[in-house]
Amino acid sequence: MPIIETHPFAPILPPHASVMMMGTFPPKAEKRCMEFHYPNFYNDMWRIYGLVFFNNAEYFQLASSKSFDPKRIVAFLHERGIALCPTVRRAIREQDNASDKFLTIVEPVDLDHILQQVPDCKWLLTTGGKATDILLSLLPEPLKLKTPKTNTEMAFPYHGRDLRLYRLPSTSRAYPLSLVKKAEAYHAFYQMIGMV
Repeated sequence: MPIIETHPFAPILPPHASVMMMGTFPPKAEKRCMEFHYPNFYNDMWRIYGLVFFNNAEYFQLASSKSFDPKRIVAFLHERGIALCPTVRRAIREQDNASDKFLTIVEPVDLDHILQQVPDCKWLLTTGGKATDILLSLLPEPLKLKTPKTNTEMAFPYHGRDLRLYRLPSTSRAYPLSLVKKAEAYHAFYQMIGMV
């Protein structure tokens, strides 16, 4: 019998957020350096945000530790108005690992409920192909849209709101792009919307 897991981390939803970053599912507990989103120390997410906003890949890293500082990350997200919410609420790991390729979605996020909590959100950022596909699957049937390529955007109406989806590169070390190139992609987005 497959084990159904529930996403262990609550969304971070600053009420004034204009951007919401959406990924998939975290690694298993033994692969986490902290109990927070993107918890694998070898995932580049928090190094990328350190580079983009502070020109320092180690900005969110705890001193002399292979871990990041969740309190510092949460404070940053609230200050900048960046929400963080997975596209997946419950899933099965078919290969007992964190690979999106072997993740079976049992229950996606309740997008309506989440978006009601961030009324100023205009941008949904997806970190990789699986998150993008899941998000698009949550749109009303007439809006089924073609998956955008990495580093491109698309606009769509959603329950009376005009939203934009921007697909960014995966921050996994398995994704074949250097940390610097990933940071450049994220920087280009945040520069485009005037946050850096």
